[in-house]
Amino acid sequence: MSKVVGINNPLIDPTPPEVHLTNAPLVCVLGQVRFPQILAVEDRKFVTPFQEAIRTKYPKLRQERTYQLTFDNQEKDAVRSQAEVIWQFTDANNHWRVSLASNFVTLDTSKYVSRQDFLERMREVLTAVNEHIQPNLVERIGIRYVDRIEGIDVENISNLVRSELINITASTFQEHILQSYNESLFQLPNTQGTLVARWGLIPGNATFDPNVFEPIDQPSWFLDLDMSISENQEFDVEKILEDAKRFSERIYTFFRWSVTEEFLRRFGGEQ
Repeated sequence: MSKVVGINNPLIDPTPPEVHLTNAPLVCVLGQVRFPQILAVEDRKFVTPFQEAIRTKYPKLRQERTYQLTFDNQEKDAVRSQAEVIWQFTDANNHWRVSLASNFVTLDTSKYVSRQDFLERMREVLTAVNEHIQPNLVERIGIRYVDRIEGIDVENISNLVRSELINITASTFQEHILQSYNESLFQLPNTQGTLVARWGLIPGNATFDPNVFEPIDQPSWFLDLDMSISENQEFDVEKILEDAKRFSERIYTFFRWSVTEEFLRRFGGEQ
């Protein structure tokens, strides 16, 4: 197995080489680009050329509608429901999904292979967005990785991750803890973006974010790393991918700082 790299400060230290985990506890990897609202995206005919551009890899289509409650300033106490159309394109096995709405596009997967593979798929999706949806600006770029540890590994969590991420869940009364959440927000140097790190213990049949993973019938421990930048910039596919790559590398650096050598062995680190 690759030697564990010493990382003192995961926010600025160089990114270590990737260690492929054959049994990685990743449950979701997500990349999202937000842009100013384009109402035409809700029109089926407008979206058709975009679907044709990605249909080979994402042949299944589902239309969803979400509803948001808004307050009408003109009428006191008036609440209106506003619908939003989201087009979801998935692969044949439902492992990869592209979600297109009037103000964002998201690529997410439950079968992550590698950073290079994810970024190449993201390039294909963004190229199709650029050609067929044609947003002029980007408002936010975000990358998110979520790991979940289950079963007996939860009981062994103090040997799998750093003590800074364990706190009360490693106590002698661990068995009595139903849930314990932690969240830290980091500003990276030179305005390179922000990193949100969430971790903790959740009980069975519960989830901290239903959009990321479904509840399971036993307690689990999660590590959720989300890096983003919010600023107006030109919708340039290569520039977006540069940021996405940088975010993925920084998230991986934080992940490697967070886990132990035993973690890498336990989840199939390459020999």
